[in-house]
Amino acid sequence: MLRRMVVVVLGCCAAVGTACSSGEPSDELMVSDDPAAATAARSPAATAEPAGSVRALPGTPTAMIVDADTRLLAVAVDEPPAVLLYPLDDAGSPASPRKVPLPGPADTLSLARPGGPLLAAAGSSGELVRIALPGGSTAPAAIRGEPVSAADLGDRTLVAVRDRKAVAVLGGDKVYRMISGGLASADQVLSTGEGAVVFDRLRNALFEVDVRAGSVDEGLRTGEGSTNAVTDRFGRVLVADTKGGALMAFSLDPLLMRQRYPVPGAPYGLAYDPKRDLLWVTLTATNEVVGFDVAGGEPEEKHRFPTVEQPNNVAVDPISGRVIVASATGKGIQVIAV
Repeated sequence: MLRRMVVVVLGCCAAVGTACSSGEPSDELMVSDDPAAATAARSPAATAEPAGSVRALPGTPTAMIVDADTRLLAVAVDEPPAVLLYPLDDAGSPASPRKVPLPGPADTLSLARPGGPLLAAAGSSGELVRIALPGGSTAPAAIRGEPVSAADLGDRTLVAVRDRKAVAVLGGDKVYRMISGGLASADQVLSTGEGAVVFDRLRNALFEVDVRAGSVDEGLRTGEGSTNAVTDRFGRVLVADTKGGALMAFSLDPLLMRQRYPVPGAPYGLAYDPKRDLLWVTLTATNEVVGFDVAGGEPEEKHRFPTVEQPNNVAVDPISGRVIVASATGKGIQVIAV
């Protein structure tokens, strides 16, 4: 079993991305000088019966999240762009969800806080849409560029603006400032409650964001090709290294890699259950979802289930422990009682 790894980055090369020797990529955080953002591995045709129950889902899902306070499952779809709000306790047999239209497909869904509002980042339309729960009323905020991820930090909302390589800081629907520097792409922003990070898929790196100073600070490489990240109750950022087949854990202030744990099968979708300290990870190369206990020194596998084809999205209900998986190829939505 792989021991926990602690990595401290020293010197200017890893922090600012300058080359330290000839013959190496000019950016120390990149694998090559011609980077491409990692994506989900293409799933084979499902050969095992998916665990739990599976029902049809209208449209192609782009993001999914559970709000335990209002007992709602929110699923973003792109045909046409909308967020579908399902009563969570009826998720095993969804029939007529509340439909909240969006100006464009939501790249991500996040919660400002338990109970809402729901934050839908619709990059193609240049808007962040706040959705009140449980009612579904909307309040859009225009953001110049391609907003693809949002997270609340104190009384401000942070938005990753991919094409501007920056993090927008919002108060209400007003952009107060743009924080940039050293990013090739701003793909996901995360808040631990005490601090914030921005994930850059092109540089394949995680960077601390100093909101008060308005700066993007030190960065660390996130494996061979990472795709998604979540935070846990310990203030860590958990990252799926899809190309490298691993889970990684980072702490903030200072930014340090605390763990790297091998997970074959191209880990992609992530959902964290704070009540049980379970991190649910979808493996798109094998059509599986795996539950890891992440409270200890290294992840420990507790559950493994066969899923619907192309399980790109996963969510978890921390009250019941049920896991919900959505197929990106039209094979429906799956609910697993754990």
